[in-house]
Amino acid sequence: MEKNSKLSIITKGFFKENPVFVLVLGTCPTLATTTGVIGAVSMGLAATAVLICSNLVISLLRKLIPDKVRIPCYIVIIAGFVTIVQMLMHAFLPDLYELLGVYLALITVNCIILGRAEMFASKNSPVDSMLDGLGMGIGFTIALFLMATIREVFGAGAFAGIEIPFLKDHTISFLVQSPGGFLVFGLLIAIVTLIMNAQGKKAPELGCAGCPAAAVCNAASGKCPEKEEKKGEAENA
Repeated sequence: MEKNSKLSIITKGFFKENPVFVLVLGTCPTLATTTGVIGAVSMGLAATAVLICSNLVISLLRKLIPDKVRIPCYIVIIAGFVTIVQMLMHAFLPDLYELLGVYLALITVNCIILGRAEMFASKNSPVDSMLDGLGMGIGFTIALFLMATIREVFGAGAFAGIEIPFLKDHTISFLVQSPGGFLVFGLLIAIVTLIMNAQGKKAPELGCAGCPAAAVCNAASGKCPEKEEKKGEAENA
């Protein structure tokens, strides 16, 4: 039973709660790094490493971090691991470091990582938190790989930088441009939604609790917008 539970923590990020196609998080790096398979996979693996490490540390410190400053603490922890990943890539993989550019540093504020810290790592054991980070990271990488494959193959007539002879003269250059990224992104979300509906599954409703900015929003307003909306509906009924 416990084995099945651990497995479900890992696999839920692959499809059921895929961070890109279901939860629609991390849109900026998804669109920016999927013009090529190499860049997309590199971003996915870098984010996965940060997810696993930050989830582990946040879970270990969850009882020590004061509730009022938990979001700044999470960001500091995540930024620390992003810096380590940056330094390692700069030292040993300079070409990939240059390829990812500013988007590597922006992993720090990636909603996927901050969201998992707030929703899962801050409430669960270190082992489960690491598994959650691994699953979400793999799901993120799968999404990036799928998008990049479609855009590079049909938009540039190549795969991972290797030219495909029978496609090189029949490319749709629109796909490797920004509008093409949005088009592919939207179509894949629609396909995933159709598959989930056909299987009778429903995307998780996260509400305020699932938003990484919920703490800031609630602190500023003194109330939860979601609860206020429901309260208003009840009063009007």
